[in-house]
Amino acid sequence: MTEIKLSPDTLLQNATKRKLEHFDKIRGKEVQSKEFWDIVVITAADKSQEFAYQLQIAEKLRRKELPLGVPYHVFADPPGVKIGNGGSTLCALQCLEKLYGEKLNVSTVILIHAGGYSQRLPSASALGKIFTTLPLGDPVYQMLELKLAMYIDFPVHMNPGVLVTCADDIELYGIGETEFIQFDKPGFTALAHPSSLHIGTTHGVFVLEPNADSGCQELENRSCHRFLHKPSIEQMHQSGAVCKTKQTCQGNFTEEHNIFLKFDSEFVYTDSTFYFDQKTAKQLLLFFEEIGQVSCEIDAYGDFLQALGPGATEEYTKNMANVTKEEANLVELRRKLFFLLKGTPLNIIALNNSKFYHIGTTQEYLFHFTADTKLKEELRLLSEAFSICPSMSKEGEKAVCIIWSILDHSSSVLPGTVVEYSVLGPNTRIGTNCIISGCWIDRKADIPSDTFLHSLSVKLNGESGFVTIVFGIEDNLKKTTKSINKISKLQFFGNSFLTCLEQWGLTISEKLFSGDRKHLSLWNARIFPVHLTLTDSVTEALQMLKAVYSKTHFKMSNHNILLSVEEILAFKDIKTMLNFRQQLSEEISQQP
Repeated sequence: MTEIKLSPDTLLQNATKRKLEHFDKIRGKEVQSKEFWDIVVITAADKSQEFAYQLQIAEKLRRKELPLGVPYHVFADPPGVKIGNGGSTLCALQCLEKLYGEKLNVSTVILIHAGGYSQRLPSASALGKIFTTLPLGDPVYQMLELKLAMYIDFPVHMNPGVLVTCADDIELYGIGETEFIQFDKPGFTALAHPSSLHIGTTHGVFVLEPNADSGCQELENRSCHRFLHKPSIEQMHQSGAVCKTKQTCQGNFTEEHNIFLKFDSEFVYTDSTFYFDQKTAKQLLLFFEEIGQVSCEIDAYGDFLQALGPGATEEYTKNMANVTKEEANLVELRRKLFFLLKGTPLNIIALNNSKFYHIGTTQEYLFHFTADTKLKEELRLLSEAFSICPSMSKEGEKAVCIIWSILDHSSSVLPGTVVEYSVLGPNTRIGTNCIISGCWIDRKADIPSDTFLHSLSVKLNGESGFVTIVFGIEDNLKKTTKSINKISKLQFFGNSFLTCLEQWGLTISEKLFSGDRKHLSLWNARIFPVHLTLTDSVTEALQMLKAVYSKTHFKMSNHNILLSVEEILAFKDIKTMLNFRQQLSEEISQQP
């Protein structure tokens, strides 16, 4: 009988469906040894974020949304300078060693880096990127559940060690039914995905050892000569990272999904998730104990993986091209890591039928949830998940995405918009390409397209309040200026920020910004008033937006305290935010 060769699309969709079904079967149940991870670890930027994550995990366990009988830990970075996900990895290893000692030698650990404040997707800032809600599952999935589901096959085929991954990306892959991903080699083992050379410039790129039979199978175990971190296209060519199409392999893939045809016959293998064994974990732990503390930002990908493979050199230790903040001791710390890890193997699992999705920005978030038909098919994403709402229209390839919300029958939302954890009252009109999160709109409102609207709870001097932040979807909250005289360079909803401040009647001075005031930005601009009620908070935010949109003046209430996003996160009231979600849940669940 002739074997039927499934298309890459079908193979990937079937594999994803099976993993989700497997995870759903163990949600809320006691798991057996090797059936799941021995230890789940999430890293946080600070104690405040750690507390927020712990609260949400406890609530998930109470609602039986996660597998039970497994420890879920949240480890915060130490106070002081940013230490990057490399520093977080070292700190997490130390925390685990203190908790488990020798037991760690026989444990499989998943380490999810979820620190940071998500300035490019502020709706995930307060509760964390790893708790970004998805239009998927019953109960509704968040990124944590999806991560655990997509890696559900790993622990049973893994030697004791640590799998390192990030909170805001999704990796899907399809392999043969008799194949499986195995993490059983010494040193490091990394997953690799075929990508265009352009994608390679913003990721890590593997320079693989030559293999005459490569490229013809969905899964290939390869050896890595060296690792490049965000290289130029010229560097990729010079180092031998660029792979080319083999005509003999094209029969295994449909034209639409043939990575070789898609990328004009040239491609590279890029990084996502990697594993290291317990021997390597001990090496890293001893290194951390020797240096005492991490005093600068180090990257688990760029600073660990670049030291690996026979072709690695210490040249990268002096390269500051991809460093967020250059610290005096970074080069020396990198050199120590290089000599510690030099000679450690870097094994590659090339997943030739795989997809890598990033949802860390407002644009990516909207595209993947409303316009990306491929991801919708692969994950079976819904247009309406756990909500009460009227039927919504679809325009071309874009759809509306409503998650955990209640919409009045007279409200309307245009395609390309995501509404989550919100109540939209009568005659509310939402334009296209918007993100509406945590809001309660209790009166008629017309919200223009490209609006980001997000409500949060805060606690000031023991009193609870509400703040609604509003921006344009395209606004860059990370862009800074060092002088109050140059804040006109900042853009709010496509307008000069200086003009907006004048329209709101705010006195322009450095006091209008929080923090050290050396870097002025939309992120630390004190422009958002605190209100006693959620609905009043939303109303004033929309009035601020209307003034900018219509180029009119709006005088803010004098009695209200103004906060920046930076300060809102410092004063966030997680319990009240989660209680609001619980109230929505109860009301939605009561509907027939």
